[in-house]
Amino acid sequence: MKKINSLYVIDDDRIYHFLLKNLFKQNGITVKTDFFSNGQEAIEALKQDEAGDNAPDLILLDINMPIMNGWQFLEEYAKLQDRIPKTSMVYMISSSNDVVDINKAKGYKSLVKDYFLKPICKEDLDKIFISSES
Repeated sequence: MKKINSLYVIDDDRIYHFLLKNLFKQNGITVKTDFFSNGQEAIEALKQDEAGDNAPDLILLDINMPIMNGWQFLEEYAKLQDRIPKTSMVYMISSSNDVVDINKAKGYKSLVKDYFLKPICKEDLDKIFISSES
């Protein structure tokens, strides 16, 4: 069973950050969480961590963001995987219920574990954390 110790939340919605923090707190989820407003910030953090010591166990990734969106993040993250000793589990968390986006996420099956619609709820978090730890 893999323990989730660290998490990246990559989403430009500050209200979502606030709600997620509260949802974690209400459900007793204690995990080191880093918040990024776009994919570029997260990629830079991964690149700066040469040894991969701070690579997250889990990434919650939005699709629509400025500068670098979720799809662009996945492309760059795939290029970095050889340099990062730990592979993070990625979950897409988006307000898009467009079949094109959902199917596109499935196309990244080596990177993306699942796709959830916003707003995320306790049941979604249970699915994410339970399946990530097994």
